[in-house]
Amino acid sequence: MLSRRSRLRLLGAALAAAGLAAVAALAAPSPAAAASLTEVTNFGANPSNLRMYLYVPNTVAARPGLLVVNHYCTGSGPAMYSGTQFAALADRYGYVVVYPSVTRSSKCFDVSSPQALRRDGGSDPVGIKSMVDYVRERYPVDPERIFTTGTSSGAMMTNVLLGVYPDVFRAGAAFAGVPFGCFATTNGSEWNSECANGQVLKTPQQWGDLVRNAYPGYSGPRPRMQLWHGTNDETLRYPNFGEEIDQWTNINGLSQTPAYTDSPQPGWTRTRYGGTGGTATVEAISMQGVSHNLPVDAAQAIRFFGLDSTTPPTTTPPTSAPPTTAPPTTAPPTTAPPTTAPPSGACRVGYVVNAWNTGLTASVTITNTATSPVNGWSLAFTLPGGQTITGGWNATYAPTSGAVTARNVSYNGAVAPGGSVTIGFQATHTGNTGSPAAFTLNGSPCAVA
Repeated sequence: MLSRRSRLRLLGAALAAAGLAAVAALAAPSPAAAASLTEVTNFGANPSNLRMYLYVPNTVAARPGLLVVNHYCTGSGPAMYSGTQFAALADRYGYVVVYPSVTRSSKCFDVSSPQALRRDGGSDPVGIKSMVDYVRERYPVDPERIFTTGTSSGAMMTNVLLGVYPDVFRAGAAFAGVPFGCFATTNGSEWNSECANGQVLKTPQQWGDLVRNAYPGYSGPRPRMQLWHGTNDETLRYPNFGEEIDQWTNINGLSQTPAYTDSPQPGWTRTRYGGTGGTATVEAISMQGVSHNLPVDAAQAIRFFGLDSTTPPTTTPPTSAPPTTAPPTTAPPTTAPPTTAPPSGACRVGYVVNAWNTGLTASVTITNTATSPVNGWSLAFTLPGGQTITGGWNATYAPTSGAVTARNVSYNGAVAPGGSVTIGFQATHTGNTGSPAAFTLNGSPCAVA
């Protein structure tokens, strides 16, 4: 899916490092015996040359569920197998897992092309549907227990699969994604900056129509959806979360007013639509202060699917709910200039570049290594020649080339001792994709990680 490999490496590399294993302790114990991941070839129609990896636990339920797990940009099926708890939970509950793998250079799923956004139009969704058919031909899969999940690029593919194959997938769980059709392009690009930045805003009806038009004439039941997003997502900005809620409540004929709201753990706000229980039609979890590297809580996704049992549920979730508004979509204002300078050498900067032919993204982590807090900050650095910033997140940037100063915005000006803040930007380049040689925070030089 996404890119020109940039954000997308950002989308992926960070996820690989931090998010995927973050909730391992919440899920399941290690497999009891030596079931293993196996690659399957010649599984059917595969227009975009995906690879298929299959995990079948040693003990399969009599009527097993089937879960498709989609990876992040730069990732792979095996990386999702080893970096999440879905296989360990399959050992406990007896369902089968498919891990598709992208082979195009970006390692992003295609969620942008016209082919991907219509039923049987071609590209990745067709190959994934073939994987599902392959498993169903060989195992007694319960057709009412076929689900899909993914993170980042894989979350976007989760939205796409539910849109084009509502008669195949009964529910999805999207960790840090965007609505179906939001990333659409017509010029062959995998990346849609407007959508990524949370600037594609539509009414619930308009979002629902995008899904309905992907499979004209379909009048059957629509899939349930579980949505996860961090408020500080620097790659696929937080407004996309509210737009996803609008889309999946509309497509299921629900109000945008939650029927139930709670906080399952500190900093999390969970809203449910079309029901108040664990299998509500739409469930949305907002994670305060969390970046794009959000934890993939496999146990909660499995609970939402109803796969946390070897026997299928016998009742359907409630479908009614009362009227509302989506989460806020406006960006916070910037704050006044910095007021507290750290002592000299009391800061550290990590700087990670992900580049493609004429563009790049930079993820910048500023750590306060002093013993006193910073209240308001500005980070100064000089971009290599030929680099020009075209957009950024979690900071303001001026000027856009040469000697640049990044200043905090309203919600991240305070950095406690030992604390850090991550900012980033997208830029064009003329061939030099290098990093700045030095950084100063509020005028004091920083160590470079």
